[in-house]
Amino acid sequence: MATNRFLCEICGKGFQRDQNLQLHRRGHNLPWKLKQRTNKEVKKRVYVCPEKTCVHHHPSRALGDLTGIKKHFCRKHGEKKWKCEKCSKRYAVQSDWKAHSKTCGTREYKCDCGTLFSRYNFLQGFLFEFIVMVVLKYYRFVVVSKGFKNKMTNED
Repeated sequence: MATNRFLCEICGKGFQRDQNLQLHRRGHNLPWKLKQRTNKEVKKRVYVCPEKTCVHHHPSRALGDLTGIKKHFCRKHGEKKWKCEKCSKRYAVQSDWKAHSKTCGTREYKCDCGTLFSRYNFLQGFLFEFIVMVVLKYYRFVVVSKGFKNKMTNED
């Protein structure tokens, strides 16, 4: 077990790192100072995707930790081993599959035409597009049948 080498002179609380003690001193309204990073210090390590065609292969688009790059590689480039029994969607990361399985099929929004949506805003978008399509067809029919010039399409 690590020892608490840095002790607060007010309350006696111990910290493993000086930086944590300095942050704690703020709570006592004591003067504190965090060490500033200099250009000579080692830069933070970045993790790039080994797939050369991936956007995360370049260091400017790298991920910050090893777990993140492992999950990224599995999700984007790996074999999808886990399959949802309800909807047949496949996943490369087991935790993604487990999270999906908990909610799959529990939230369904159905249009009167029979189309199913997993999210309410997807249904709203579908209905909006449908209504706009119907209105435009009706507008075009009314304008053309009455002999007016259609301002939207410049047709007679």
